[in-house]
Amino acid sequence: MARLGTCSLTWAALIILLLPGSLEECGHISVSAPIVHLGDPITASCIIKQNCSHLDPEPQILWRLGAELQPGGRQQRLSDGTQESIITLPHLNHTQAFLSCCLNWGNSLQILDQVELRAGYPPAIPHNLSCLMNLTTSSLICQWEPGPETHLPTSFTLKSFKSRGNCQTQGDSILDCVPKDGQSHCSIPRRHLLLYQNMGIWVQAENALGTSMSPQLCLDPMDVVKLEPPMLRTMDPSPEAAPPQAGCLQLCWEPWQPGLHINQKCELRHKPQRAEANWALVGPLPLEALQYELCGLLPATAYTLQIRCIRWPLPGHWSDWSPSLELRTTEWAPTVRLDTWWRQRQLDPRTVQLFWKPVPLEEDSGRIQGYVVSWRPSGQAGAILPLCNTTELSCTFHLPSEAQEVALVAYNSAGTSRPTPVVFSESRGPALTRLHAMARDPHSLWVGWEPPSPWPQGYVIEWGLGPPSASNSNKTWRMEQNGRATGFLLKENIRPFQLYEITVTPLYQDTMGPSQHVYAYSQEMAPSHAPELHLKHIGKTWAQLEWVPEPPELGKSPLTHYTIFCTNAQNQSFSAILNASSRGFVLHGLEPASLYHIHLMAASQAGATNSTVLTLMTLTPEGSELHIILGLFGLLLLLTCLCGTAWLCCSPNRKNPLWPSVPDPAHSSLGSWVPTVMEEDAFQLPGLGTPPITKLTVLEEDEKKPVPWESHNSSETCGLPTLVQTYVLQGDPRAASTQPQSQSGTSDQVLYGQLLGSPTSPGPGHYLRCDSTQPLLAGLTPSPKSYENLWFQASPLGTLVTPAPSQEDDCVFGPLLNFPLLQGIRVHGMEALGSF
Repeated sequence: MARLGTCSLTWAALIILLLPGSLEECGHISVSAPIVHLGDPITASCIIKQNCSHLDPEPQILWRLGAELQPGGRQQRLSDGTQESIITLPHLNHTQAFLSCCLNWGNSLQILDQVELRAGYPPAIPHNLSCLMNLTTSSLICQWEPGPETHLPTSFTLKSFKSRGNCQTQGDSILDCVPKDGQSHCSIPRRHLLLYQNMGIWVQAENALGTSMSPQLCLDPMDVVKLEPPMLRTMDPSPEAAPPQAGCLQLCWEPWQPGLHINQKCELRHKPQRAEANWALVGPLPLEALQYELCGLLPATAYTLQIRCIRWPLPGHWSDWSPSLELRTTEWAPTVRLDTWWRQRQLDPRTVQLFWKPVPLEEDSGRIQGYVVSWRPSGQAGAILPLCNTTELSCTFHLPSEAQEVALVAYNSAGTSRPTPVVFSESRGPALTRLHAMARDPHSLWVGWEPPSPWPQGYVIEWGLGPPSASNSNKTWRMEQNGRATGFLLKENIRPFQLYEITVTPLYQDTMGPSQHVYAYSQEMAPSHAPELHLKHIGKTWAQLEWVPEPPELGKSPLTHYTIFCTNAQNQSFSAILNASSRGFVLHGLEPASLYHIHLMAASQAGATNSTVLTLMTLTPEGSELHIILGLFGLLLLLTCLCGTAWLCCSPNRKNPLWPSVPDPAHSSLGSWVPTVMEEDAFQLPGLGTPPITKLTVLEEDEKKPVPWESHNSSETCGLPTLVQTYVLQGDPRAASTQPQSQSGTSDQVLYGQLLGSPTSPGPGHYLRCDSTQPLLAGLTPSPKSYENLWFQASPLGTLVTPAPSQEDDCVFGPLLNFPLLQGIRVHGMEALGSF
């Protein structure tokens, strides 16, 4: 517990108040325990002595933990007159804090006493205790893991004792080893050790809340010896020693001198000096030889090597890895297959451009330093003339006229690869057919073909940028060894939106077929720009637009459609989609005297591009034009009304419903022309002569109904002409007067005409036609024509002449009552007619 004198509120600066009658001895704090488990409760009491006369008689004691006031203090006066306050903190969650007892003094808080409180955990059991004997320092070094943090000062002590058995019985104690603060290892000097004898070792941890001990370790210091590693070095060259084989390294090491008397074994690890290389372990190595040849490495490759050793066969610990040694393996001749392809210049066929690609035949094919193209003249035995020596994968040279083939080899410091013959032969093989290419994605092209017959041995595929960027020097090629292949996916040197020229050549035994070409785009682009809009005509509510389509571009996807966008001044827009073949469009429904912004979008499967914006304003309507339009509309309406009125007035079918025809009552009764009592005898019209007729009244034809007269002998009408027979009365005229009138609204009598004359007058009669427009017998003219009434024939003098009688006309007047103009005739003075 730490007690401080009188201090103020602030922790940073404790201000001691030196007042008359100091408060330093007035208060005292007592706690149940200054160090507790983290989270446990703690109880404290503060007593104020009675001799503090300058305090209030009943002072109020306050508690503060750190910077926070703590409520819950219980204050009481003891029997000796002192004041006591007790407080219980339910949970102490601070690993370190100060508890203060205070009083209010004036305008400040005066601390009477305070104590330091600590909280933490008891020490955990140390684990993973291990020891090793270091022969360099001649000490036993032990290390352990202390466990979790206790938040309290904790001490560790390495304890040990000597034992002649298996540490079951404790012998002489060895001096404790106390590590430095914060360390978890400790060394026991050689002078306290007894080699080749067991000893018990453990670690003890202790703090204010408890003590813990690790499990006991029983060991012989010599069983945990850790040797120092040997030193690796390169073998000195010797004239008698054979040079190292390809892919091998010769190395030696110098053992650690203090461990020469100890039997041990060693192991070696190595890795190539590359970014992601892993260590490879080799061992055990014979320690007596002190040298070793390491083989199976990559040729011409730098390696990093390390070595370590351990006591063997007795127990011990591996030494640390030795410092690194860097060596480089020797080379071997390249073991590769060279795929070749050549091309002749058109202007100079003897100038050949040869291409090749090395294909490793083994995992470690050897480093290639360069390539040599040579040919052997036929007349010079053993002479090889180089044509090209390069480190590139192509070479251009002039082929001698007598040379038909050349040899290509790869070389390095260890030798050359097997020569690859290149025969320059003409294209005599069959060509492949149906060569085609298509883009799989923006970075690959698929080229396919139909193989010829017979099957080729392989194919050479070349590809590069097409026109206008075509260049033979930038072409990529590869050889397909499978002669039955029908296609290949090109992934190398393919960029989006580029036109590529692809060439495929079949290869046969000692010859080749003609090359076939095809062009393809790796990916098509959207149109670079849209056509420019032009205003052709404009009106008040419409505008006619036109444009000229852009010519097709290489690498651009063909257009699929156009879209016209129109936006007014109020930012209201509409659009119309047109076919790709459209050349113009008419905008309808525009507002007069309004501003519009129009642009055209050309779209394809690869994207779309907008044109520049066309701004236009529709025309303003004039006042005179409006008056003309209204006048024309009124005139049209007037003409429509006049035509309708004329049609209603002149059409008979429309006239009667509007103005019904009212018959004349004076002539609508049959009583005025049919006698009340008719002669019972049948009418007998004479065959000769024409009696004078005073009146002719024409009525509408009633519906013909069969009467008993129809059964009479028809010999009376047999002699009449056909036209006259049609109008013969087929019934009793008296019966007609007794039949009911028709229910039709037009069955009343209508006056058609009168025949005026006197039965005694020798003068001619007159025929007057009525003005009635009532139709007569379905379209016949109201007045009879001369050829219809044969008995009314006029002489040149204007008198009526009766035709001469003949036998055929004996009955001419028999059926006249059926004639429509005569059915309504009333005959006066017919006494001379006899039975008529």
